[in-house]
Amino acid sequence: MSQVTRDDIVRISGVNPRKCMKCGKCSGTCPSYDEMEYHPHQFVAMVESGNIEPLLNSPSLFKCLSCFACVDRCPRNVEPAKVVEAVRVAALRVQGNNHLKPNQIPEMLDEELPQQAIVTAFRKYSK
Repeated sequence: MSQVTRDDIVRISGVNPRKCMKCGKCSGTCPSYDEMEYHPHQFVAMVESGNIEPLLNSPSLFKCLSCFACVDRCPRNVEPAKVVEAVRVAALRVQGNNHLKPNQIPEMLDEELPQQAIVTAFRKYSK
């Protein structure tokens, strides 16, 4: 796998991970917390330390709902969701692969599924 650096993620996300004071409020409000291997505050901390490789291979990249609840709760305006999204973009670029194919999305739909989940599903693949 090609080397993705801390600087790459910072450039893609536009987020300064050093602003994080590791309070965990972002993770505490995350609706996908129980489904994620790495939580929002851990994404930020791992990017800050340059430990990107485990994130690139984590299924947590595709568990994030991109709901921005973590962004709303952050007292330092770190925007963890943007960090997760930047790592996801980097992983897709490196792997040249998508997590979902467009034809898989209709089979996931039902009347109970919130519209945001559909939008998020479409964000998890690129043409």
